[in-house]
Amino acid sequence: MLLEITDLAVEVSGKEILTDVDLYIGKGETHVLLGPNGAGKSTLFMALLGFPKYKVTRGEIIFKGEDITNLSTTERVRKGFGVSFQNPPSIRGVRLGDLLKLEHGERDAEKDLSPEMMDLVHKLKFDERFLARDVNLGFSGGEVKRSEILQLLAQEPDFIMFDEPDSGVDIENVELLAEEINVLLDKNKKPGLREKSGLLITHLGYILNFVAADTAHVLMDGKIACSGNPAEIIEDIRKEGFKGCVECCKIH
Repeated sequence: MLLEITDLAVEVSGKEILTDVDLYIGKGETHVLLGPNGAGKSTLFMALLGFPKYKVTRGEIIFKGEDITNLSTTERVRKGFGVSFQNPPSIRGVRLGDLLKLEHGERDAEKDLSPEMMDLVHKLKFDERFLARDVNLGFSGGEVKRSEILQLLAQEPDFIMFDEPDSGVDIENVELLAEEINVLLDKNKKPGLREKSGLLITHLGYILNFVAADTAHVLMDGKIACSGNPAEIIEDIRKEGFKGCVECCKIH
């Protein structure tokens, strides 16, 4: 397993939000986390990133065989964590081009981005003018989402969490984003050769029309209510909504 989450409980400001969460993601696997608003998806997201406000009170997070439960966000990123936020902040005074150089390991601040990175810049429909702009400052919704994916392509993490990647963008941008998400998750390789893993956090799963997931999980009231075939689970949710998951939980 690349990522093992066992018996995880998380509280925020003294209130328990997650309890008894178990989640296992193997190398080369893509999982999707579904759930209604307020179910705890964002809490799990932040806890996995190690944000101090989200306190792990029980359980452990194992990444690449190492317990990272108490590591800082910076240390987790250095070990291979990547993230695409739903609503990332603007960063005044930091140019997008400079951030991409750091993420891609290009140490000479005076040099232009490498040809490899410039190809990705153009592929994601940015031009050189964007590289001189402060990160996300004044960007449209679609530009912010593309900027997030561009930064991940520069970073090349082993495990990536995508928080609502299809939220607030039009169909053209969703298709473009999905194409690069598939690259990030090694979907262009045969299953046995895939090294990168991911967790897609989404409300209704529209992104899964373009990015194939191996397993789906439904988070309800701070617990994993069920796991299984993504197509079947999403079809049930589309037919019955998350209230169907509530009834299923009562039965089991």
